[in-house]
Amino acid sequence: MSMNIDQSKLEEARKRWEDRARSNGRMREVKFTTVSGEPLEMLYGPEHLTDLDFVKDIGYPGEFPFTRGIHSTMYRGKLWTMRQFAGFGTPEDTNARYHYLLDHGQTGLSVAFDLPTLMGRDADDPLSEGEVGICGVSVSSLADMEILFKGINLGDISTSMTINAPAAMMMCFYLAVAEKQGVPLRNLRGTIQADILKEYIAQKEWIYPPGPSMKLIVDMFEFLGMEAPQWNPISVSGYHIREAGSTAAQELAFTLADGFAYVEAGIKRGLKIEEFVPRISFFFNSHIDFFEEIAKFRAARRIWARRMRDKYGATNPKALMLRFHTQTAGCSLTAQQPENNIIRTAFEALAGVLGGTQSLHTNSMDETLALPSEKAVKIALRTQQILAYETGVANTIDPLGGSYFIEALTAKMEKLAEDYFESIDALGGVIPAIEAGFFQREIADAAYRYQQELDKKEKIIVGVNEFIDEDERIEIPILKIPPEVEHIQKQRLADVRQSRDENAVQTALRNLKTAANDDKNLMPFLLECTRAYATLGETCSALAEIYGVYEEQAVF
Repeated sequence: MSMNIDQSKLEEARKRWEDRARSNGRMREVKFTTVSGEPLEMLYGPEHLTDLDFVKDIGYPGEFPFTRGIHSTMYRGKLWTMRQFAGFGTPEDTNARYHYLLDHGQTGLSVAFDLPTLMGRDADDPLSEGEVGICGVSVSSLADMEILFKGINLGDISTSMTINAPAAMMMCFYLAVAEKQGVPLRNLRGTIQADILKEYIAQKEWIYPPGPSMKLIVDMFEFLGMEAPQWNPISVSGYHIREAGSTAAQELAFTLADGFAYVEAGIKRGLKIEEFVPRISFFFNSHIDFFEEIAKFRAARRIWARRMRDKYGATNPKALMLRFHTQTAGCSLTAQQPENNIIRTAFEALAGVLGGTQSLHTNSMDETLALPSEKAVKIALRTQQILAYETGVANTIDPLGGSYFIEALTAKMEKLAEDYFESIDALGGVIPAIEAGFFQREIADAAYRYQQELDKKEKIIVGVNEFIDEDERIEIPILKIPPEVEHIQKQRLADVRQSRDENAVQTALRNLKTAANDDKNLMPFLLECTRAYATLGETCSALAEIYGVYEEQAVF
C-alpha cells in the first residue's frame, strides 16, 4: 500500500522501538498465535504492507476485488439477514418455533433437519430409531413439509435449508409446497446447502459416491436456474470443516477449492458461468479469534473474485462477488459455565459483521447441551439486534480496512490458501484429494495440535482448562424431545402410505430410475415422485439402486 514514508527512517524507528520494548517492556509467557496456530508479530506497521497495492488489493466496497465488501453501501443500504437455525421434533413443533421467531423480528428462516432426514431415511426406517426429531425436524414426505411451513407464505420469506446428500429431494418438497400455496417458483428466495464435497471431507453424511452426487448438484444448478432463478442452489460450506477441527486457513482454502470444483462441474455441463455462478453462495464459521476471522472473510472475497475473473473468465460482476452466510462457532461453545457462551457468540457475531457477511446466525448458549430453548434463542437473536441497532458497527463500511494488522493478516490468509490450492491441484483436484484422504489428514492433524495446546494450557478456554468452578451446577432450562415424536412421525408416514395413489408412486419411482440410467436431469422426475407423496427414503433408495452407496476408505 503506497504511503509517503522514508524507508530508512521507518526501519530506524522500528528498530528503536523494538529494542526499547524488548529491554524495558514486560512480556507474558504466552504463545502469541492465532487460535489456528499462526504466529503473530508484536506490532504491525507500514513495513508489513510494502507489497500491497491499495487499488489492486483493497479497493472500495462493491468494486473488484471486493475485499471491503460486495455492495457499495453495505449495511448503510441494507442490514444483514438475521437468521436462527431452527428445527426439532415434529413439523408442528418447528412450525410453531418459526412463527415465534418471525413474530420477534427474525427476517429469514433456517431449517435444521434431524439425522435420519440428513441421511435420506424415513422416520420408520429401523436405522432411524431413537434419532427422529432429536437434532432437527423430521421430514419424510411432502406431508411433513406442508406442515412445516403452514401459515408461512414462501413468497414472503427467505429460507435456508441445511441438507446435503438428499438436497435435491428436499428441494423438490419445498417447490411442491410453493406450488400448493400458489406461489410462483420464480418468486422463491433462499438457499439449500447441497454441498456434498464437504460431507466427504468433514461431516460424513453422504449417500452416493462423489460422481453421482456431483451430477445431482449440477441438475439443481440447471433446473433451478430456469424455474427458480432467485434461489441459490448451493451454499458451499466451510462451517462444518471448521467444526471438524480445521484451522481458519484450511477452512478458507478447502471451502473455496470445493467452490471451484462446483464451478468446473457446471461449466462441463455447458452452463453459462455468468448465469449460474452468481447463484452460488458460501457458508463460513465465525470462530473466537476475532481478527483472524475478519481477515479470513476479506481474503475469501478477494481470492474468489480473482479466480473467477482470471481463471474462469467471468465478466459478470455478480459472478465475481462471493456472497456468504455466517454462523458463530458451535465448537467454541462450552458445556461448562454455559452463560459465557452468550459473550463468545457476541464477539463472533461482531467478527462476522466486520468481515462483511450477508446473513448471520447466532448460536444459543445451551447448544452444547441440547437443542436451544426458546429463551436462549431469543437471547441469540437479540444479540444480533443489539449489534445492528445499538453498537454503531453498521454505520461505517469496513471500518478496519487499512489497518496494518488486518491487511497483513488478510494477505497472509490469501497466501496460505493459495499454498493449499497448489497441493490440491497436485493431487488431481478435490475429488482425488478426498479419495486420497488429504483433507481428512490435514484437519485431523490441526485438531490434534490444538488439543495439545489446550492440554498444556498454551491456549486457554475459560471455564474448561482455566478459571474453573469446581462446584458448578448447570441450572439453565434444557429442551428435551419426548419419545412421542417418533411415534407421531411413524403414524403420519403410515397415513401417507395409506392415502396416496400407490400406482402413481411406483410409476414415478420407475421413471426416476430410468432417467438416472439415461443420465437425464433428475429434478423433474424427483418432483414427480414428490407430488405423488413418495417418501424421502423411497426416493433415495431408488437412486441408490442405480448409483450405489459410497464407502469411505479408512485414513490412518
